[in-house]
This record gives sequence, structure tokens and C-alpha cells, in this order.
Amino acid sequence: MKAITEPRAVVIRYVEAVRDGDADVIRESFAEDATWHYPGDLPTSKVWQGRDAIVNDFLGGMGTVFVPGTMRIELVGTIAEGDRVVAEWTAKARTVYGGAYDNRCIGIYTVRDGRITSVVEYADTRHVAATLFPDHRDPEPAAV
Repeated sequence: MKAITEPRAVVIRYVEAVRDGDADVIRESFAEDATWHYPGDLPTSKVWQGRDAIVNDFLGGMGTVFVPGTMRIELVGTIAEGDRVVAEWTAKARTVYGGAYDNRCIGIYTVRDGRITSVVEYADTRHVAATLFPDHRDPEPAAV
């Protein structure tokens, strides 16, 4: 079987693996030294360094707040230029807190040699906070 190396195909394969719960493909989609930046002020907001941290701690940690079997991922579309791919997807699930998670997300992926080397993800972080981190408090605004 021919390896998938074209950046758009790598990202689509990865998103489909998340949708399908294919842990092996998820792990092999990332370069060992990949980074994932999740901006904002949530407990998960930071630059995650390395495949193990991304897969085990960030993605794996997020999985603990969803009711098993309720996650639905749908790839809306992709735009690719060179080694960069923008992917848009929806994510819907029931949370362990009893709420409904329903978010539309954008990820900017960089792919080299058939592996994802970096991701910057944008989502409705207010919705993420309300549904996935109900005890999280917004930081006080800086004094002007």
C-alpha cells in the first residue's frame, strides 16, 4: 500500500481517523516533534509539544469529558496550499456534565514528509468552557 504524503490527504485521513476512533492512524499522523497550539485561557490552552503529549494528554484528555459513543465529527472542507492545510469540521457530543457540545472548528495544519508537524486550532472557546469546563472561571480582565 502506497504511503499517503500529500498534505490535504494526510489531514483528511487524520480527521477521518478521529471521526472513526482509529487510534493507530491518529498517532501515526503526527511527526514525533509535532506541536498543537490551542489558543485561549482554558485548561487545555497552550502549545502542546510532541506527538505523545498531543495524542495522549491533549486529545486523550479531551476524550474524558465526552460520553463514550456520542462524539460525531464531520469534515466540512479543506483548503490546501503547499504544505499547509486549513480544515473545517464540526464536533458534536454529549458531555459527562449533561450538556450538549456542538462546535465548529478550524485547524491550520502543516504537513511535511506525510506527517502533521504543527496545528493551530480555533474554536468557540466560550462554548468549550461552558460545556467542557463548567468550573473554569474566566480570568479577570486586565486593568486599563
